[in-house]
Amino acid sequence: MYYFIFISVLVLLFCIFLYNNLISKKNKVEESYSTIDVKLKKRTDLIPQLVTTVKGAIQHERETLTELTQLREKLLEKNIQPEERFQLESQLGMMLGKLQVRAEAYPDLKANQNFLLLQSSLNEVEEQLSAARRAYNAAVNSFNNAIEMFPSNIMGKMMGYSRKTLFTIKEEEKNIPTISFN
Repeated sequence: MYYFIFISVLVLLFCIFLYNNLISKKNKVEESYSTIDVKLKKRTDLIPQLVTTVKGAIQHERETLTELTQLREKLLEKNIQPEERFQLESQLGMMLGKLQVRAEAYPDLKANQNFLLLQSSLNEVEEQLSAARRAYNAAVNSFNNAIEMFPSNIMGKMMGYSRKTLFTIKEEEKNIPTISFN
């Protein structure tokens, strides 16, 4: 009789441990996503200032500036799913990179203190975003492993958990634009 009670208590404690572990991992994913969200918002808030600064110096690059503004507006929409948000943010990163490369061709813009300050702020935010993405992906990987590995996968299924998506950058977005002085 005591063995049955002892084993029942052990099983109960083990289930509590699994439950708490999964909750902890889920919360870490949400916390990491929130950190990315804050950094992305900061980057999105820098865009109007950057666009305004660049507009005066490179009038004929309006198409790029318009695309950048439209992409920013899409990102500000409510109820956007993480996967869609990650895709739009990757596109935004590419557009900002292209804008910075194009801006290199304009000496007046390169000498503009506002542009240099904005460019520096944007680079800092991009570095923070990179670190936040790594933390998010580590949390997602830990969560995904927990809900797929035995025995926590049983508890994960009972809790209705499913795999989370990693924040990845598509291959074509990894290519850094080249600068040509020809």
